[in-house]
Amino acid sequence: MHVMDLRRRLLLVSAASLSLAGLSACQRPEPLVRVAGMSWVGYAPLYLARELGYLKNANVRLLELTSSAASLMALAAGQVEAAALTLDEFLVAREGQLDLRVIMVFDESAGADVVMARPSITQPVLLRGRRVGVEDTANGALMLSRTLDVAGLRPEDVTKVPISGPTQVSSYASGQVDAVVSFEPYATQLAKLGAVRLLDSRRFPGAIVDVLVARSSALTNSPGLFRQLLAGYFQALTMLQTDPAQATALMTPTLGINAQELTQALLGVHMMNLADNRALLGGASAGLRPMAQSVATLMLRSGLLRTNPGLDDIADVRFLPST
Repeated sequence: MHVMDLRRRLLLVSAASLSLAGLSACQRPEPLVRVAGMSWVGYAPLYLARELGYLKNANVRLLELTSSAASLMALAAGQVEAAALTLDEFLVAREGQLDLRVIMVFDESAGADVVMARPSITQPVLLRGRRVGVEDTANGALMLSRTLDVAGLRPEDVTKVPISGPTQVSSYASGQVDAVVSFEPYATQLAKLGAVRLLDSRRFPGAIVDVLVARSSALTNSPGLFRQLLAGYFQALTMLQTDPAQATALMTPTLGINAQELTQALLGVHMMNLADNRALLGGASAGLRPMAQSVATLMLRSGLLRTNPGLDDIADVRFLPST
């Protein structure tokens, strides 16, 4: 799905879900917080919290979907109350008139988003005339756009092949693509097939940031559950930092790579702790807004946004743990 098609679907689905909001609220005897997310190393502490039993409330549920685009569409359709997205996807959703707030920042990619290529492609300019696999998401389009900028190439200089995260490895192995705009854990799996790193998100600091977003209505309806969710997440993040061996052993089944590979993959993300989140989301000098404006400017230049989405009230700091 092209980014523009995604924007149109967001408008249609969000309008339909609004008309059903009152009915669904009446049908639920208890508040429910369903969180959509995909297999991404930066979200690993969220799944670790589940494995450790920190998310004990049955009304807090994690749903593992195949892509961030699927998570965004589930959010627009009212099928989930929150989703783990990249900051650029959140901006697309805001432009699509979804009333969302960022309640936590997971991480900033510092090498975990990467263009993997066949060994013969030793520099970005050699992508000319090649087939490049990329997810039809704002993040995939942004990473491809930045890569082509570095190479001095135009979009028409490559053949874009739409693929999803789980099909990256099979598409490369079968020869359908020559390069892949990838991310962990799939980048590690591609490396096992001989693919090499062409360039990664270290070239574009601040461009790829992962956030937890929620519908404003859900935050109003289930504030206690969102506080439990975030408290469990930060407990798990603390364990990852203090006992990485046990933590990685628990997280590997979800990510499909072994503990050593996960440890290496985690080096490609800067995980935001509680203090980082307070600085990013709260106070007069909160750092998320200028970060979002920088990403929005880049997206406008790349044609991934048509208008600069409103950046007032994009974050809600109330659900972070107090200590």
